[in-house]
Amino acid sequence: MRQSRRCSRSGCAQPAAATLTYVYAESMAVVGPLATFSEPHSYDLCEFHAERLTVPRGWEVVRHEIDLEDVGPTGDDLLALADAVREAARPEPARDPADDGRGTRRGHLRVLPDLP
Repeated sequence: MRQSRRCSRSGCAQPAAATLTYVYAESMAVVGPLATFSEPHSYDLCEFHAERLTVPRGWEVVRHEIDLEDVGPTGDDLLALADAVREAARPEPARDPADDGRGTRRGHLRVLPDLP
C-alpha cells in the first residue's frame, strides 16, 4: 500500500505528486517524480506547486516528467520481486566431491588454471 505524503508548502494539504531537490553548486532546482521515501534535503510538492515552481534569478529548473497515474508497483513488478526472493532463498546445490581438477569452484564462479 502506498503511503500518502502531503505537499511541503505551508498551508497546502494536497497529496504530494513530485519531489523537489536543489543542486546549490550548479544553481539548479530539479523537480521530478515523487521519491520513494521522504528525504531530509528534498521537498514533496503537489501537482499545483510543482508546475508553478519559481527559482531565484540566475538559477535553472530541470523538470522531469511526472506520471500522476503512477499508483506504485505493477503486478509484474511484484511477481519479479517474488521470483528474485525465491531464487535467493533456494539452497545451493551440493558440490561434486569428484571435481575434475580443471578449476577451483568458489560460489557460482570457477577459477580456471592457465593453459600451457
